[in-house]
Amino acid sequence: MTLFPTIRRFTPIAAIVMLVGCTPVNTANYSATAKTTYVWRVEYDNGSDRTPGRLEDFGTTSLITYNGVKPDGAVTGPDEKGLFWPKLPPKPNVDEIEKRNTAYNEEPKSPLLHKNVTYKVTYDREGQNVTVPTNYDVYRTIVKNAKTQTPLKFTLGVDDNRVEKAVPISN
Repeated sequence: MTLFPTIRRFTPIAAIVMLVGCTPVNTANYSATAKTTYVWRVEYDNGSDRTPGRLEDFGTTSLITYNGVKPDGAVTGPDEKGLFWPKLPPKPNVDEIEKRNTAYNEEPKSPLLHKNVTYKVTYDREGQNVTVPTNYDVYRTIVKNAKTQTPLKFTLGVDDNRVEKAVPISN
């Protein structure tokens, strides 16, 4: 009788996941971007409790921040997360909203302004620049270390298609 039968049974699977999904990469050649986006969105309510209304996006503006440095075109920021934001897109007027109301049973709701941020990391992998998505925590780690290019250890996600974690390497 084993003391931990459940762990023994799942250990090979856990090991495969660890090998496939947690590749470490040490690098001093990296950068990060944060793309901040505003978009006006209108929901066209179809009156059904079972199916959600149709969403239409109207004006959109975006801004890319490189390594946390204020980019040209930034109107606000840095905010509480250190992000810079573009100017607001024009709010859709009633004529624009009605023009997209293509079904007789839809009722447009008021436009709502949505904010979105996507983060990416570029790093050197065997002499080639690779750009992959990441998260806010990795972005902030890179921003804090970019000026000095402190070497970082990246933990990559499944198939090395995402940076999940970044930690400074101590000398």
